[in-house]
Amino acid sequence: MFKRMLGTAAVIVALGASLVTEAGVAPTPAHAASNMVPDYEVKLLLNPSAVLDSDFKLTSTVLSTFAMPTTVTKMNVAFLDTDSKEIYNNGWSPRIRKTEGEDDFELSYKKRYTIANNDINAALTQANNDGFDSGDDNYEAQVEWGYQKKTLSITRTKSGSKSGYSGMDLPSIGDARSLMVNNAPDKFNDWLNNDWGTDNLEDSRYFGPVLAKRSEGTWSGLKLYIEVWPIKNAAGTGTEYVVEASFKTDSASTASTMHDQLISFLQSKGWFLAQDSLKTQLIMDRY
Repeated sequence: MFKRMLGTAAVIVALGASLVTEAGVAPTPAHAASNMVPDYEVKLLLNPSAVLDSDFKLTSTVLSTFAMPTTVTKMNVAFLDTDSKEIYNNGWSPRIRKTEGEDDFELSYKKRYTIANNDINAALTQANNDGFDSGDDNYEAQVEWGYQKKTLSITRTKSGSKSGYSGMDLPSIGDARSLMVNNAPDKFNDWLNNDWGTDNLEDSRYFGPVLAKRSEGTWSGLKLYIEVWPIKNAAGTGTEYVVEASFKTDSASTASTMHDQLISFLQSKGWFLAQDSLKTQLIMDRY
């Protein structure tokens, strides 16, 4: 669709150049929509052996450092894909999530772009060429800023409900497929060809679920979250705990400055894990 729009725009520009008005001025050529404007989420890993107690909860020292309560918010999360991971291998991650205290299921369709050589604008331009531009308010752009790696994510989020479920339960895979198919946005659905997305969702299974816990506090004037994700270990015989601290900002300069300051702070406490966070990849690889 976007390519057709570009073709139409080219014709308009060509015609405009050949038609001069009475004042001798050619019409102003049409312009493509500008790149999306992202926000930024800094995500840094903590060493689970240093920040979790024997019950795999954040230690009282960590909680007090960030003025976090002992209560947590639970999140039950799973991804949908085919056995061959056709959707994930094409850069998409359809996810269903139930958050404690919320009635509906959150349905998200996320497209990821690698940010190479720290060139965020190049990734935004690539997304624009795929039809994700500033003219579409349905999608949100975010730079996920890890320890060393940055990724651009473009996400469409919807909500859905199914009767018969309570608490933190996710729906059955059949009901989850139905929710994700019925709410699939056009860009996802027609990514490679017509109904590509929904055809793959019809053949999908769960990757997960993972019941994560989120704590909320503050650090240096920013709202800080720490999430604990119990993920199946590589051997499939036990659990690996992924602990991630994160904050959001609309400013690239704030993200850059506070990213480095938070690393230094966590290092000073002996809590920092010098790796990039790869929760989605771990779940897709291990479930």
